[in-house]
Amino acid sequence: MDNIYHTLEDVYKTLSEPSVTKISKESKKDPFKVLISCLISLRTKDEVTIAASKRLFSVADSPQKLSELEEDEIAKLIYPAGFYKKKAKTLKEISKTIVNKYGGHVPDTIEELLKLKGVGRKTANLVIVEGFNKDGICVDTHVHRICNRLGVVKTKTPEKTEMELRKILPKSYWKKWNEMLVSFGQKICTPISPKCSTCKLYKLCDRISVEKWR
Repeated sequence: MDNIYHTLEDVYKTLSEPSVTKISKESKKDPFKVLISCLISLRTKDEVTIAASKRLFSVADSPQKLSELEEDEIAKLIYPAGFYKKKAKTLKEISKTIVNKYGGHVPDTIEELLKLKGVGRKTANLVIVEGFNKDGICVDTHVHRICNRLGVVKTKTPEKTEMELRKILPKSYWKKWNEMLVSFGQKICTPISPKCSTCKLYKLCDRISVEKWR
């Protein structure tokens, strides 16, 4: 795992940060902005996520303000994010819950975050890492795919991948794991025809289920 992690670190220096990581840094790790931008990012390209999040936060940068917006207005602000109408409803409901149940503060545990409508383990872990700077392992489609390709895990679902990584990945590696693999998965270890011929992880990778590559 050490060789894989340190090789990823070197590769990551040449890649762009994921959208939620950028928003986290720009907002000085504001948990609310991290949570909302993460929900906007689902099935949405990074550039769209960043632009949509900034438009929304320019109007409503707190749970209180966002909870007071009409769903139609939220939808217009985050368009063209994927499923923007459905997300608008979720964002408003979550904001209301944070205000009414948590005193306007985003909860800082995975267990409490999972109680928020629309928040799964991927989002909860990302908020823990990017919003609270705590240890978490966020497993999205990129992390799940790449860890299985590498042969690091042999799992069928992202949740099972997370649980396996919690067993085998040193805790000091947890925070950066998702951040690095998301960018790596977007640019190099792509879902279809990954760039194996120029990949620095080539010799460390089992290339499980990789049928075509460049």
